Amino acid sequence: MDIEVGSNLYSNTDGTIEIEGVPQIQMSRHPSTGALLVSFAVFDSTGRMLAKMVDSTLMFNERRAYDVSKTAKSLAVKESASGKVLLQLDVKVSDVVSLSKGEFHTMKGHLLEVSAKEWKIDKQIKSGQTVDAKGRAATIG
Repeated sequence: MDIEVGSNLYSNTDGTIEIEGVPQIQMSRHPSTGALLVSFAVFDSTGRMLAKMVDSTLMFNERRAYDVSKTAKSLAVKESASGKVLLQLDVKVSDVVSLSKGEFHTMKGHLLEVSAKEWKIDKQIKSGQTVDAKGRAATIG
């Protein structure tokens, strides 16, 4: 699976996005329907888990703070109160998933921001790169 994070392309991944050394997002396609399945962990700035999604379903959602909207080819996680998008994933073509928008904390408490042009964590910024993951995770940070 190829994954776009902002304007960066990670080709030949195993569907995992590893952020600061921790697998935080896992994507796959349902074997019979082809629907996008996402597992994702939401942390606060101290690294405490606030929500956990498994196969595109919230399994843990502290204080019902997050909402998920999904179709077979897209998924968005938003803060219920503000409507802020934490994670926006879209299937572009059969084997390419795009993380085009997002703003969430890593397990280490750092803020990851993804826009159409780049991703950034603290002072690290990446834009326009193509990386062959060679069957492993796309690594950020």
